[in-house]
Amino acid sequence: MNQVDEIARSAPFNLAHVRSKLEELFELDPSDELAVRLLAGGRSNLTFELASPNRKWILRRPPIGHRLETAHDMQREVAVQRALANSPVPVPRIVYADDAAPDAGGSFYIMDKIEGEVLRTDSDFSEVDPTQRAALSYQYIDCLSALHTRDYDSLGLTTFGRPAGFLERQVRRWRKQLAASKSRELPVLEELGRRLGEQLPQHSEASIVHGDFRFDNMIARIGEQPTIAAVLDWEMSTLGDPLTDLGLVHLFWSGWEGITNPIAGTPSTHPGYPSFDDLVERYARTTGFDVSELSWYSSFAFYKMAVILEGIHLRFVNGETVGDGFDDIGSMVQPLAERGFAALP
Repeated sequence: MNQVDEIARSAPFNLAHVRSKLEELFELDPSDELAVRLLAGGRSNLTFELASPNRKWILRRPPIGHRLETAHDMQREVAVQRALANSPVPVPRIVYADDAAPDAGGSFYIMDKIEGEVLRTDSDFSEVDPTQRAALSYQYIDCLSALHTRDYDSLGLTTFGRPAGFLERQVRRWRKQLAASKSRELPVLEELGRRLGEQLPQHSEASIVHGDFRFDNMIARIGEQPTIAAVLDWEMSTLGDPLTDLGLVHLFWSGWEGITNPIAGTPSTHPGYPSFDDLVERYARTTGFDVSELSWYSSFAFYKMAVILEGIHLRFVNGETVGDGFDDIGSMVQPLAERGFAALP
């Protein structure tokens, strides 16, 4: 039995407690089997599928073991998804949440399972019918526009974050992260962080920010009229500058061209997907936001990713990684830093 099977079988939550809630909410027959399957796990929040003979749900809970006090906050995910229910931003319906359930193994929540496809790799992007690629891409960017134009006050999210000083705090945080996680001298990356701090955009909007708006955090339905059925993984969401999300879209849409990407595929390398400039033009038109300083946000996205990969490289050097594919991570840091510099205004 592998590690994933062991975790799924042992189910690090009180299954009897969870089952009793599902029986109460959905008239689940006590004799029906409730199968548990681990969908994703690691340092991020754990995601399980719960399946009865008639329907399926998703359960999310924090990772097992030590974690930062403010990290992996289930209440944050629940709050934003409940606030966005019945909005133009498609999110799974939260059916039950418990933030103080020691008898259930800690905080967790359950949501409806949304059927569809997750496009993660270049192979996934290449398998989409070329005639549907543009429509699907515009659905994706329209979801981001819809998120950024929600009135967070009217949604009850006024205290969800601190938009004032958001960019300054972000740059400071990632410069500190680099100082703590580098394994070698990285003058280009360090200079990029300094320049980003000196050239903060003069104008900044405030909105709900997803924090990780990648295509593989979407559930897509591919067909004659392709749609984004759900936006997932809200653990990094907050109130802040919406263009930080758009800068991250740039990184994953086209910024990895020519660099091996260990995280996700690059849509722009496949015919039929719009260019990033096309997405930006549509986003600016639908939101009305000023995107004239977008190059700073793209540079910041490259910087953050380079810092993250340098941290992974340090763990690899120290023998703290498990599995294959880590030996080349360090070689990606310098090219990303250089592209960050190139993107600066």
